Amino acid sequence: MQNQEIIKIIENLKGRRNYVEKKASKLGFTSLYDYFEDKILKEKKVIEDKKKECEEIKNDNDLKNKENKSCSCC
Repeated sequence: MQNQEIIKIIENLKGRRNYVEKKASKLGFTSLYDYFEDKILKEKKVIEDKKKECEEIKNDNDLKNKENKSCSCC
């Protein structure tokens, strides 16, 4: 099944289509669809990695705050 988002991106290339086709072929992709599919998957992975990193930092900060408190009531 084809992703409608990718199809819309390809349709909106207009004058840049030849440039993007050459770029995709240099990178080893057989079609524009494969190129944009890979590009979107990479962007999603980067977003997920940033979320995980933020969660880890938040957890580390919470642990540090708990360790720095001197009394057990806080």
